[in-house]
Order: sequence, then structure tokens, then C-alpha cells
Amino acid sequence: MLKPFFVVAMQAPGRQSAFRQVVVGHVLATGLLALLVAQTRSAETLSAAGYALLCLGLVEGAALVGWRLTQMPKSLALEFLLTSPVQPRRVFLAEALVGVTRFTLVQLAGLPLLGGLVFTGLVGPEDLTPLLVMPWAWGLLAGLCLTAWIYEPRVVQRAGEVVGLLAILTYLVVGVVAAENLVLWLQQLPPTLGEFLYDGVRLGLDWNPFGVLRYWFTPDRVERFAWQRLGGVTLFALVVALAAGVRGAFRLRGHFHDRHYGAIDSGRPTEAERIGDTPLSWWAVRRVMVYSGKINLWLAGGFSLVYATYMLAGDAWPPWMGRLVFELFEKWGGAPAVATAMVVLAGVPAVFQAGLWDTTTQDRCRRLELLLLTDLTPRDYWRASLAASWKRGRGYLLSAAVLWFALGVSGKAGVAETLAAAAGGAVLWCFFFAVGFRGFSTGNTASGLASLLILGAPLLLMALLKVGERDAASFVPTGLAYLPLDGGLRPAWYVSYLLYSTATVVLTRYGLARCDGSLRRWYDLNQGLKTAG
Repeated sequence: MLKPFFVVAMQAPGRQSAFRQVVVGHVLATGLLALLVAQTRSAETLSAAGYALLCLGLVEGAALVGWRLTQMPKSLALEFLLTSPVQPRRVFLAEALVGVTRFTLVQLAGLPLLGGLVFTGLVGPEDLTPLLVMPWAWGLLAGLCLTAWIYEPRVVQRAGEVVGLLAILTYLVVGVVAAENLVLWLQQLPPTLGEFLYDGVRLGLDWNPFGVLRYWFTPDRVERFAWQRLGGVTLFALVVALAAGVRGAFRLRGHFHDRHYGAIDSGRPTEAERIGDTPLSWWAVRRVMVYSGKINLWLAGGFSLVYATYMLAGDAWPPWMGRLVFELFEKWGGAPAVATAMVVLAGVPAVFQAGLWDTTTQDRCRRLELLLLTDLTPRDYWRASLAASWKRGRGYLLSAAVLWFALGVSGKAGVAETLAAAAGGAVLWCFFFAVGFRGFSTGNTASGLASLLILGAPLLLMALLKVGERDAASFVPTGLAYLPLDGGLRPAWYVSYLLYSTATVVLTRYGLARCDGSLRRWYDLNQGLKTAG
């Protein structure tokens, strides 16, 4: 039963191309991190490299495991499998195993580069275990939990959002505002309750993937405790991932029916005024906001707001409130780095163009078969993509703007540098959107280049800054928003700003001019294309 699923996964042109792009991106990112470790040769840099590999594993697991499983029920072709003798749970299991296998191969692709660090004596052989196992285990958890979450009924999702909001508020209060002064706060409670809460917080700080990596690469770690934490956290991730996979398997049929055969609520309010004369834009916005990612936005926005308040307060920040978290972030780049990260997160929907695109060639052909029969112009497509990208990413841009405002008002950065960073962030987002729309206008997704811009560019910027190549770093896209606040304005930054501004205009105009013809050409070439040879 499994063989046809693996054959399709590895022979389908689109999925094969995406797999190769992810492998190349993973190897490049691992190579940059290995170079960074080799240049600095410090435990702190090694921990940061472990954090980066863990984040990379989370993203790759969500993309290779979760994305496929969440997109599968969107296709009505799944109905033939669901009504066949093959049970829906087996269909889910087969697709999940395919995703896990592809994800495992991607993780192993970076092993030779990490092995080079062992060969040169920069890390010990035992250090490969957390650098490989942690990203793999937590990547699986991210992909399968994402799937289970999306498969849940809408009522469960809304309840989960409330729980997520409470968890974020707890984190911001306990982990950011209280931080190292948590003991003083808990002393105001009854002793039993205070000790219980303190033990719970310490457990959460130590027994999490980032805490495990931090302790593992501490020079004075205790081997027995390090292995205990690694084993316990990894086992927890695998158990939760297994539970999420089982839940997703049992919910596949129900989620498919909810999506395609759910009752239509006749009492819902009319949206005729919102649709207006731009139905494509309205539809694209609704499409990307089905799963709006509110929890991620609340976390990013909440932390940015607290960080901005800390900078504005300065010496007036109350002594009973924590400073440790902010001091740690200052070592990692501070508010400029956080603001740049917000711009990059805002650029994800802009560069991937999920508003108008479908996941498979067949679905894109069916979509274009209808769209190309209408009087829609390239500008209609452009407006729809812009509306969807802006709706999904504007919250992160607002978070970045809050941080820029706090930097300028608090005096931690000059007015000229702050305005330059904001202007660079605006050009960076527009460049992301221009690249994404150009990919759409050619009839292809820009997923490979998009992953390079979102994941590879920040790593390359960090590596160049570590080796002292600041002028070269100016020409990395993310340097537009970061470098003015880290080292001031330099001639190379102005050249880079002009270069990316020009590239944005050229890509946009070229994409608009070739949009209709390129889409029709792509449709003619791909209509009736087989999924696998």
C-alpha cells in the first residue's frame, strides 16, 4: 500500500523540485552555521547555531510534513480514496510516513557538514546528537501538531485560541516582565503555592528544546543531567507528535466533510459592500485568513510592545520588574534584530503568494481555467495578491514600527538611522512581494527563492557580520532593515537601498507586463500534466 504514495511523492515534478530546493537550502544554511562556529570558536556561538538549526527544523518539519497533510483535504480528489476500500486512517498514515521520510532525508543532508566540525575538533562526536535529534524530533512535532490543529472543528480551534492567548499572557508576565525577579513576586503568595509555581517555571525553563541546547553547550555542564534533559525532551516531542498524528488520522474524514459538505449558515451577514468591485481581492483575503496565525502574531506583538516599553522607560523601569530577558536580547542584536525579524515574518505571505496560488499543478490549472476566461487584468491579480499579503503581514510590520519608534524616542538610535531602518524595512517587504508576484506571474511558485530569502538571508547576514564583512553584508536583503541601527549608515547601505528599490520596481513592472501571457503559456504547458511518470 505504501509504495504508490512514495512513488508519487518522489516522482511528481512539483514535489521533487520542492524537495531538492529544501535540501539545497538546508545544506547552505548548515554550511553557514558551520562556518560561523569555525570562525568564532565559542560556546555561545555554538548554542546560537543549535538554536538556528532547531528553528530550521521546525520550519522544515511544518513544510514537509504539515503542509502536505493540511493541503490534502482541500482537493476533492481525496473523496475517491475516502470512498475506496483503503481506510482514511491508512491514507493519512501513508502520507505522514512519506512526509517524515522526506523530512528525515533533509535533516541528514546536513550531517557531512556537522561531521566536519567533529573532524576539525570544534565539537565532540556526542554534540552531533542534540544538533541532529532535537531539530528532527521537534520538526515532526511541529508538522503533526499543525495538521491536528487544522483538522479540528472550528469550535475546538476557537477554544484553543483562548488557551493560547492565556499562555502568551502568562509567558509575557512570568518570563519577560518578572524574569529574574520572579522569586520576589512569588514571595507575596502563600509558601506552598509559591514553591509549586516556582518549580513549574523552573521546569519549563530547563526542560524545553532551547533550554536543553543551552545547557548542553555550557562549558561546565554535568553529562548525566545533559543527557537526561535531552532524552526527556526528545521523548516528550515524539510522544506528542505520535498523539497528534493519531488524532489527525481519525479526523481526516471528518475534516474533509466539514470543509466540503458542511452546512451553510444562512444567517451570516452579507458581505456585498466589502466585495465591491474587487471580488478577487476579497476572495484572496478570505482565503489566507482561514488560518490567520493569531497566536504567533499575539506572541510577536506582545513581546515587541513589552520590549518597546522597556526601552522607553529606561532608568525608570521599576526594579521589581525583570531586565534579564532584554539584556539577553541585547547580546543577540537587541531591538534592531527583533524589528528586522518582524519585517521578515511580515514578508512570508508576501513572498510565498498563498492568496491566489494552489498547492498542486492540477489545482492551479483548474483555477486558471476559470480566471483566464474572465476580464481580469494583471493589475487585478496584483491588487488581490497585495491585499492578501498585507492583511496577513501587517500585524508584524506594526510590531516592527513600535520597536523603531521606541528606538528613536528613547535615544538608543539616532533619528536618521531609525528612519533609514524603517525605510529599509519597507523596501525589504516590497522586494519580497515583487519576487512573490513575479513567481505568480510566470505561473510558478517562488518557494525555493522565498525560502532562501526568509531563512538563508538572515543566516548569511549574521555570518558576514561575524567575520567583519560589513560592506558585503549591506547587500544581503535583510541588511536593509538591520544595518542602519547596527553600526550606522554607510555608503554601501545607500547603494544597496538603491539597488533593491530599483529591483523592486523592475520586477513589479516586468511581472505586470508579462503576467497574462505567462499565465496562459504555463496553463497550456501544464494542462493535463501527469502527476508522476
